Amino acid sequence: MKILLVEDDKTIASGLEYSLQQEGYSTVLCHNVASARKVLAEDIDQFTLCLFDLQLPDGTGYELCKMVKERRDIPVIFLTVIDDEVNVVMGLDMGADDYITKPFRVRELLSRIKSVLRRYQKLSHAGAVIDIDNVRIHTLEGKVYKNGAEISLTALEYRLLLIFGNHVGQVLTRNQLLEQIWDVAGDFVNDNTLTVYIKRLREKLEDNPEQPALIKTVRGLGYKVGD
Repeated sequence: MKILLVEDDKTIASGLEYSLQQEGYSTVLCHNVASARKVLAEDIDQFTLCLFDLQLPDGTGYELCKMVKERRDIPVIFLTVIDDEVNVVMGLDMGADDYITKPFRVRELLSRIKSVLRRYQKLSHAGAVIDIDNVRIHTLEGKVYKNGAEISLTALEYRLLLIFGNHVGQVLTRNQLLEQIWDVAGDFVNDNTLTVYIKRLREKLEDNPEQPALIKTVRGLGYKVGD
């Protein structure tokens, strides 16, 4: 498994690179956006996961995350000193899979990496096409259609819908949804954020968002898609 590590602090970068290699990962290290873009453009397929520092000398980790997610669905974890809600949710909405706030223990980062990779393995074992009423999810392309027309979803909305699609007919509690989407992504991605994203999904997919027929609320329990 090869990891792309982009970190401008050379002391942190070399420590992380050493720790990742000790765990059996091979690494490619870049110190800025320009060199990372070059590596990704040349051969993005070599990577299993990306670790991006958020603040870089010539840009941000957001730019790199966007570039990666437009080309391949591989996990991205942000390393950040900024842990306010706006930045965290913005990163997750662009498709980042987790974030970890500096300073952090290497053990914690390794645990997050394993957790994200496990989650991807589960999702990749799902069927290539999932139908829920008049909504169709093409999991290999990462596209969603309603009545044959493509619906534009953010990365986070798509991931939430995919979880529902993999549990058709099951009631999922709010905690189960939070755990499956963000595992250990901190306090900022909370119950309120989940409410916002379910509302957004309903607005995009339901015929009547005020009376949802696709993503149904099961009072006192959680949510259910399909019968």
